[in-house]
Formats: sequence, C-alpha cells, structure tokens
Amino acid sequence: MTEFKLQDLRAGNRRALAKAITLVESTRESDRQNAQQLLEQALPYTGNSIRIGITGIPGVGKSTFIEAFGLHLIEQGKRVAVLAVDPSSPIAGGSILGDKTRMEELSRRDEAFIRPSPAGAALGGVAQKTRETMLLCEAAGYDVILVETVGVGQSEYQVAGMVDFFLVLMLPNAGDELQGIKKGIMELADALVINKADGESINLANMTKKHYTAAMTLMRHTLHWSPHVMTCSSLTGENIAAVWDMICKFEGVARKDNALQTKRDNQARDWMHHLVNELLQLKLNSNPAARALLPDLEQQVVQRDITPYTAARKIIDCL
Repeated sequence: MTEFKLQDLRAGNRRALAKAITLVESTRESDRQNAQQLLEQALPYTGNSIRIGITGIPGVGKSTFIEAFGLHLIEQGKRVAVLAVDPSSPIAGGSILGDKTRMEELSRRDEAFIRPSPAGAALGGVAQKTRETMLLCEAAGYDVILVETVGVGQSEYQVAGMVDFFLVLMLPNAGDELQGIKKGIMELADALVINKADGESINLANMTKKHYTAAMTLMRHTLHWSPHVMTCSSLTGENIAAVWDMICKFEGVARKDNALQTKRDNQARDWMHHLVNELLQLKLNSNPAARALLPDLEQQVVQRDITPYTAARKIIDCL
C-alpha cells in the first residue's frame, strides 16, 4: 500500500500528496509508523527544491506577496508548494482558509499546491508536520517550497531551522517598527523585503530601506551571504522578479561553497536530537513508576526537602 502511494506521489498526483500529508499529520501510532515508512522510501527523491521561509507581522501582505511570487515562479516553469504554519489552528481553526481565499488565483493553478501545517501537542508539534510535509512535496516534484508563518511567537525560529532561505517581509514604516523588530528575527533573516512599495508609500519604502540596510550591517552574517534589503509591491508586481533573482543568487553561492548542504545536514542533526528529547519525555510520561513518584517528589521540592535536580534524577532513574 505504501509503495503504491509513493508511486502516485512521484507521478505528481495531487490527491496522493494530500493523502500522504494527512497520514503524516495523524496522531495514531499505526499511522505514524506507516508515515515514517513512506517518508523513508521518499527520502532518496527529496532535497532537490529550494526551501524558503516567509514571515512578517499580520497585515504586512504575506498572502498577497506569496500569490504574486508563486505566480511569477510558475511563469518561470517552477512547481510551487505553499505550507502555512499556524500555531493557533487547534483553537481557532487556523488562517489557511483565509490564505487560500486571498491566494485565489494561485490555488487554482495546477503547478501550485497550498496546504496548512497545523500545530498540535503531538510529537514534534508544528515543526515536525511542516518538515515532513516539505519532504513529501519535494518527492512529488515541487521545485520551490514556501513556508509561511503567522509572524508571531516561536514559529519564526522553528521555520528558520528548516529552510534554506529566510525572508522577512516588512511594512514601509521607518519609525517605531524598526525599534519593535525582534533582534533575533533580524539575525535569522537572509533578506528583508519591504512590501507595499507602491503609490504614496514609495518614498517611505525607500527611506525604510535605508534604515534597515544600516541596521543589518550591525548583525552577524554567514561567510557566504550578507542579507539583502529590497522593496517590492505585491499589488503591481514591482521587483517580485528581483526577489526571485536574489534567492537564485543566494542558492548559487550557497551550493558552490557547499554551505547549503552543510546547513541542511546541521538542521537534520539538530532535529534528530530534538526528537530524541521529546521521545524520552513521552517515554517518561508513560512510565508507571515515574508517574507514581512524581506527586511526592513535587511536594518535596516545594517544601525544600530535596533539590529539583535530585528529584529529576530520581524520575530519570525510573527509566
């Protein structure tokens, strides 16, 4: 059954890809095992795409940018997968329906595939679902994977740890926004793109570009790439092609220096260690002896009879 699914996946069957992603997202243990089997068979066919993370504060125009960018990529002969990371999805149903409505033209194109990555308390949470979905999209022959975050919380850091190129969209506002940018996000960015640089906002966008260019010179950069600052308009299409040209330049330099493969190797290694910790936590939570000890040890820690470290050691010794 898995082999059949893989063949359909490799043939670019969108329905097969959707079913495979649903399998990966399942929390049932039997489905998880089947999903890992499918992923292991798909691994030889992965790694041929360029993985791009896109973030920005709400209202910056991520969906409009992604649609304009995706349509440009399709014009260049590319197949595009859009994965929307939404940490709020288990509670509020997520924003993907709104995204697909705003990406109406892109979602109708056969060369495009749009899918949410729901967060959850299951093993790996949102990051694992997105990582594994990304691999399935690569096996299905998509050339460019766009991973969109909501622009708040920890999702940016998770996405930056799984993509090749991390793009931060900004508004043409050189005032308080510059002060409000998280320094960590600035350090993660491979490019800052000031969106909505059209109409009366063009001059403001150019001024913002100067401010951000100066700010980025203070950040630590990799040996092979210094983050670029650009302006664009998703509405008029201005500089959308230039953004893609910049990413192509980045990919060319990174592949030449072997920096891209090194980055992916480090990401895979870090993710393995992260999952080891999560699996140990799951194993610990399901251990009867550890669960029986926990309330008494918590009480002893609160009463300062033992140190938290000693309590933790006693729980770990149950394994």
